[in-house]
Amino acid sequence: MLRLAGARLLDERDSQAVRAVLAADQVASCMVASRVEAAGVDPWRLGGELWGCGIRAGSRLDALCFAGPNLVPLAGRPSAIRAFAERAVRRRRLCSSLVGPAEQVMGMWAELAPEWGPARDVREDQPLMAINGPTKVRPDPLVRAVRPDELDRYLPAAIAMFIEEVGVDPRVGDGGAGYRARVAELIAAGRAFARFEGGEVVFKAEIGAMSRAVGQIQGVWVHPDQRGHGHGAAGTAAVVRRLVDGLGRTASLYVNSYNTPARAVYDRIGFVQVGQYATVLF
Repeated sequence: MLRLAGARLLDERDSQAVRAVLAADQVASCMVASRVEAAGVDPWRLGGELWGCGIRAGSRLDALCFAGPNLVPLAGRPSAIRAFAERAVRRRRLCSSLVGPAEQVMGMWAELAPEWGPARDVREDQPLMAINGPTKVRPDPLVRAVRPDELDRYLPAAIAMFIEEVGVDPRVGDGGAGYRARVAELIAAGRAFARFEGGEVVFKAEIGAMSRAVGQIQGVWVHPDQRGHGHGAAGTAAVVRRLVDGLGRTASLYVNSYNTPARAVYDRIGFVQVGQYATVLF
């Protein structure tokens, strides 16, 4: 039986305490920090709720969890994680995944599984990696930001990547309108990158979340016919250079531990492991 242990909905009075938790691990908190920096703590602007454990509004927080399109428990001891799980169970599951630091995610999933399980996939070990200096691999000079008028050429590669990585077709349900809009948003923001050859995407990657300190790379993909030629390493290095040199951020990403080829590529570029993530997919 789950028991409530002080989890509460946070509001603007908690802004300073929230930012203190986010600042404690800027790489691990990038996804949530990017939202808080842009929208504050108010749920209506944030696109989700922030839950915390503390004595009263405005006090120091011992734990923090974001509940929105993804459920992201960022920090907290087992008692706090149980409280977050209790709060999550009380509402209908709206998130597509449970993701974040592995200790908190797997602890929360142990509480949620009887109510929300079975999951479509549980990825318990995802090294969280970062780099904030020069790459060891020469960046591909042909990798560039995708232009808005190239959406239709870029989108098939993005869909192929999503199916390969997540295991579902993002077009299911609404014919792909939602996913197309999300990709178009990334392109418009200058956060989608590709190498085109003959009008076709050879390499692609995106900066999915970006806080003031960190940019999180996602969706790294190489066309199946072009794999084994170094496009993944050189292309990712180009995105890293854009983040580190162009935008003054630390570049980060997380990868499945069993994806040996991808891990080798990131090691070769110069990424180092700074933490461990886990993801539960619904």
